[in-house]
Amino acid sequence: MTESHSETGPNKGKKMKAEIFLPEDYRPAEDEPFMNVRQVEYFRRKLITWRDELLDESRGTVAVLQGDTRNIPDVADRASEETDRALELRTRDRQRKLISKIDSALRRIEEGEYGYCEKTGDPISLKRLDARPIATMSLEAQERHERREKVHRDD
Repeated sequence: MTESHSETGPNKGKKMKAEIFLPEDYRPAEDEPFMNVRQVEYFRRKLITWRDELLDESRGTVAVLQGDTRNIPDVADRASEETDRALELRTRDRQRKLISKIDSALRRIEEGEYGYCEKTGDPISLKRLDARPIATMSLEAQERHERREKVHRDD
């Protein structure tokens, strides 16, 4: 990856990455070097797009919650309204946790650790990363982890 130093402006002294060309129809392939600059850029863009979509949805949820504070005299209607609010809040909480995982994946990209299992160090399959770009474990390590968790939960 080509890097240059910025000498002026707010990024003075920080490394600036050169823009990486990525065709719109690009998909990571098994026959290219794992986590090459194009694959890394593909996943970085995918994560940023996903995070931006979640943030937009979250802003909409906040606007709905803030603008919908009315006094409803009917008990059944009020209960229904409170249920809807609780669902919105749970959704927002899930989005917040997901955004945190996306940010963590973006940090792993910056640190050169993205795409490798945190337990074994082995590459995570491209199919798994494409389906779940926040994955931190290979499928095998994830399955072992879930089996261990189930055994401990059943105790």
